[in-house]
Amino acid sequence: MKMDAALPPVQLSQVPELARAAEAIGFETLWSTETMHDPFLPGALVSEHTQRLRYGTAVAIAFARSPATLAYTAWDLAQASQGRFILGLGTQVKAHIERRFGMPWPESVVGKLREQVQAVRAFWHTWQTNEPLNFRGEYYKLTLMTPFFNPGKSKFPQIPIYLAGVNTGLIRLAGEIADGFQVHPLHTRRYLDEVVLPSLASGAEKAGRQRQDVKICLSAFVVTSEFERMFVRSQLAFYASTPSYRAVFSLHGWDEIAERLSGLAAHGQWGDMPALISDEMLEQLAVVADPADLPAAISERYHDCADHLMVYAPFVPGERDAFWKALLAY
Repeated sequence: MKMDAALPPVQLSQVPELARAAEAIGFETLWSTETMHDPFLPGALVSEHTQRLRYGTAVAIAFARSPATLAYTAWDLAQASQGRFILGLGTQVKAHIERRFGMPWPESVVGKLREQVQAVRAFWHTWQTNEPLNFRGEYYKLTLMTPFFNPGKSKFPQIPIYLAGVNTGLIRLAGEIADGFQVHPLHTRRYLDEVVLPSLASGAEKAGRQRQDVKICLSAFVVTSEFERMFVRSQLAFYASTPSYRAVFSLHGWDEIAERLSGLAAHGQWGDMPALISDEMLEQLAVVADPADLPAAISERYHDCADHLMVYAPFVPGERDAFWKALLAY
């Protein structure tokens, strides 16, 4: 199991120092989210200022972009990094797609994301082989690629695509067509065993693949202090208030709690939400341990189901370096 790091929401001018520090400590991959900043732009700086560190989006919002936009950006970042870039895609939820990005929400989330991945790969195939672009689906018809707009062959055309999701449809899709699956931090080990792993295997079998063909990249909540206990409770309550993520709570019989969280969120009562996350729930949804015992606790929970793991906490150079090194050395 390789240890990765999360890029904090910093200005671009801070990325070079942060990337060099992440590589020096020994992280495998630096992942960028799409929250306050564009998730792709730091990739160019990471590529320039590191030699080994990989960089990926966890995630870029797929439905906020066209397949062409995704294809061009990933192609350039793969070239710049000499093959160290990973394109991680997620769907977000309807309210954000329509009301924050101003884009349409599809009738079939799985169907559109499937076509986006296929269309992106169609662009890459055309650029690498110079064969005509000819992708026709329900959501996209892509048939125009003239020399003026063709970036040409790449030395690094095999760009991994990871998909993210919580519910079975997207997990099966990842098993079928993706190179990796990014597990949402709102999960329990039971959810991994009973939902994620079987769904990935089902999708892989449909495509004549093995489950092991899909790398599992997992983000985990950890609690080693009272401050982290408060922070994690707050984040769990926020995620659980979103109906799209309710399947995790339903599996454990926590539907009533999820309904109450949704109601509080709808009325902007954010401060009242963390108290609904009980100690029992926290133990299931996060790795709770003393700092010295955390590496062993993480390994015990995830060693047999994750290829890559990152702690749900941003990496900041000079802060908790001993903690990160202990995790990497375990």
